[in-house]
Amino acid sequence: MPFDRIALDALRRCSGPAIVGAIDALVAGRLTRREFMRYGSVLGLSPHLLIGVTTALGLAGAPRQGRAATPGGTLRFGQVAPVGGLDPARVADPGGITQLAMCGEYLCTIGPDSILRPGLATSWSPNLDGNVWTFKIREGVSFHNGKAMTAADVAATFARLADPDGESNALTIFEGYLSKSGVRAVDASTVEFHLEAPHGQFPYLVSSDNVNAIILPTDHRDDFERNQTATGPFRLEQYAADTGAVFVRNDGYWGSKALPDRIEATFFADDASTLEALRLGKIDIIARLPQALAATVAAAPAVQIIRIPSSAHNQLHMRTDSGPFKDPRVRRAVALALDRAKIAETLLSGRAQIGNDSPFAPFYSQTDKTVTQRARNLAEAKALLQAAGVAGGFAAELASQSFQEIPAFALAIKAAVAELGVTLNIASLAPAAYFADGVFGKSPWLDSAMGITDYVHHGIPNGHLTAPLRSDGAWNAAHYKNPAYDRQVATYIAALDIDSQRKAAGDIQRTLLEDTPVIFAYFTDALAATRKGLSGAEVSPHGQVRLAAASLAT
Repeated sequence: MPFDRIALDALRRCSGPAIVGAIDALVAGRLTRREFMRYGSVLGLSPHLLIGVTTALGLAGAPRQGRAATPGGTLRFGQVAPVGGLDPARVADPGGITQLAMCGEYLCTIGPDSILRPGLATSWSPNLDGNVWTFKIREGVSFHNGKAMTAADVAATFARLADPDGESNALTIFEGYLSKSGVRAVDASTVEFHLEAPHGQFPYLVSSDNVNAIILPTDHRDDFERNQTATGPFRLEQYAADTGAVFVRNDGYWGSKALPDRIEATFFADDASTLEALRLGKIDIIARLPQALAATVAAAPAVQIIRIPSSAHNQLHMRTDSGPFKDPRVRRAVALALDRAKIAETLLSGRAQIGNDSPFAPFYSQTDKTVTQRARNLAEAKALLQAAGVAGGFAAELASQSFQEIPAFALAIKAAVAELGVTLNIASLAPAAYFADGVFGKSPWLDSAMGITDYVHHGIPNGHLTAPLRSDGAWNAAHYKNPAYDRQVATYIAALDIDSQRKAAGDIQRTLLEDTPVIFAYFTDALAATRKGLSGAEVSPHGQVRLAAASLAT
């Protein structure tokens, strides 16, 4: 029967306080439809149920496009070559991330709309405290080698990722929350994650947002590059680390069978070469299009750009423990000198969202949008410098990377603060020199008075709230230490219901505006590019590409 108000009332009666609170927030207008869909998916509400709730309230969205009807054919995509071996637990480079998603699958998958969808897990839910999350594992799934997938494979995958002796790239994501011993296979189709501390958005940590978390067999032995055994709609036919890979349809796939018969991946030396191949029609899709090349793509008549909101950003830090930036009034003055909209338009042709000096990007459901957006105000900035005793200005060094639009961003900052009488001397470094050893006392990144660091997309802001900003953060280049902020972050991460999360987010946003240890001027949109006529391809902000439902019009 159709979902209606009666069903909605029944759902409220049998649901926990977090879900009831989300429905109340939707009814009251505190959540938009998209925000409700995103938040509800974290609590494990199915897409069908989420759509039913919004439809019952008269908030139905645009109908989804149907799946292409005609299967068959070959699709070709291009990417930069993966760096090193394809060990899923250790992959961190763009090429490797793209490759993992061709064969691999996750417990839950994030679409371009940032909504979590069931993958190898059919459902999930927290206990009332948010420190135990239970996932029901999909039955009838087989690995490419024919072995049945069970909860034991899921538990082994995450025990490996959370093993401090295993050099997993996901260790920083799980730190303080999931230990190796906290993953338990209760039965063949149930896995429990017993956390060291409550986490209200834990499903993101075991989803495709954690690119290393593809589910592998229990007997996985560091040979993924050779056979790429996983559960996805395509299976590996051949792989050459220097040139490319070929994938064919997995006829034993648990879900809808892939439309393309064959996927051919070609590895290129750089992004420019990849783009040229697309323009010449030699490939059909690029999963990662650098912003610097977007204008070239936009001018190509046979190519189209896919634009995906992202939380990726270039973070400007200022040392809070020494030098001129020790005074928060000076840091706020620098922030007030920037014309964020102009910077985004000049550097990125507007393909970005304006930032407000906290990790809470505009598209996050939890972002408190009542917090006033910081805007350029030279008069206020000059008054702050005068109050701080540096009305005549000062000189400082800005450590900058020679990477993507960062040099142009550094010049924009230099020009903006010059109007306050502040002189910035830019030290332009190659990324390897900028990050160096990546430890305090040995890295321009972590030791500079002022520096610009690029951060990748995450579906939740938690990682950007902790490592770069918490008092004990391993990436705290601002040397920012505020116990009140640390408590606010802990409250935010632990909160299960949307109103508590948004209140904690607002507290964090206001604290960071007051202290301004870092500046978030903009959040860069993720871009992909395809031949015109290609439909059904799904690209994530991480550069993962899913082609099972893709087809190319002839």
